[in-house]
Amino acid sequence: MPTPAWQHTGYQHIWMPYTQMQTAPLPVPVVGTDGVRLILADGRRVIDGLASWWSACHGYRHPHIEAAVERQLKTMPHVMFGGINHEPALRLAQRLAALLPGDLNRVFFSESGSVSVEVAMKMAAQYWLNRGVRGRTKFVSFLHAYHGDTITAMSVCDPVNGMHAHFRGFLPEQFNTDLPLDEESTAALDRLLGEHGDEIAAVMLEPIVQGAGGMRFHPPETVATIRRLCDTHDVLLIADEIATGFARTGTMFACEQADVVPDIMCVSKALTGGTMPMAATAATDRVFEAFLSDDPAHALMHGPTFMANPLACAAAHASLDLFEREPRLEQAQAIETAIAEQLAVCRELPGVVDVRAKGAIGVIQVDELRHVGWLRERFLEEGVWIRPFGDAIYITPSLVISPEDLSTLCAAMVTVVTQWSELGE
Repeated sequence: MPTPAWQHTGYQHIWMPYTQMQTAPLPVPVVGTDGVRLILADGRRVIDGLASWWSACHGYRHPHIEAAVERQLKTMPHVMFGGINHEPALRLAQRLAALLPGDLNRVFFSESGSVSVEVAMKMAAQYWLNRGVRGRTKFVSFLHAYHGDTITAMSVCDPVNGMHAHFRGFLPEQFNTDLPLDEESTAALDRLLGEHGDEIAAVMLEPIVQGAGGMRFHPPETVATIRRLCDTHDVLLIADEIATGFARTGTMFACEQADVVPDIMCVSKALTGGTMPMAATAATDRVFEAFLSDDPAHALMHGPTFMANPLACAAAHASLDLFEREPRLEQAQAIETAIAEQLAVCRELPGVVDVRAKGAIGVIQVDELRHVGWLRERFLEEGVWIRPFGDAIYITPSLVISPEDLSTLCAAMVTVVTQWSELGE
């Protein structure tokens, strides 16, 4: 692909994410988006199989979201949220409280998923402090967990297999254990919470789907087991629904599949339809009430500069409108059926460990992800954008993808993975 002048000169000054910049090839230059497609600098229009890291759930440049942001831009693009309220934020908090499970009635806005996790952990630790309980400052997370790239969020990612493993010694030390998938692992979590409950503020969980830790799925019963054990040992439960929220797993929120209400929930990504950066941390009434006091020190001392940004609020309102008006849950369920059927042929390929689908998520898990650069280039040649990582070749398409485009996406996966399996070492 020809290198545009802006990429040739600007690349000398940019620092890319998750990239060894001494050896990595140039990134794909994108000049526009349209529906479910990326428009490349050479004019090609490729299907985005990832919806920009799960976020563009309604497709790119949805006219309803665009119009809402344009209207807000003319009125109030931004205003500080310290000591000030504005209607877009308060109405959005009200809408989210009505939409989220149970009594997650108090909403704190921030500008990224990782920060929303930091806020959730801060809430959990201070919840106990405000109740006069000292020493409950640690967290439990699970093997293959991923919760973000900021410092405290990194500490609850998988400390051995995760991308942040080499920061051990720098990060706060937490408890990491297996998901309770059987009697043995359930008993182990029960013991951990029983023996260290006086140190633990909360359990951190990506319900149903662990994303960046390997696109691994677990059943609703596992989520219910974790909720039960948290209740037994009086430990808070934080649900990280940054990736799984807003219909991605086939229900509006993954916790709903287990009929579980966490004490704190984090959402982001699809909240604004992938249009603007925004995240929210929602807490139950019980958690919020622990911060009500005549003592100013009991307040939650956190406040990002761009918290509750009105433009982002406008995009979020428009995104929620679309979830209300259009059949997003049905679309996610139809995508799951199509992915499961169309990728099943890969199950017997050499080097393929598993093929699975959950909502609008499809995964081909391999024994070792070889020839990564070749894979990405071949996918582009097939007219799709897919970015394999870890041991997973996966897709998380927009919920509005047409059956024809989804078939093209799945066919490209089958073709390329079949060729990949024949390359060997």
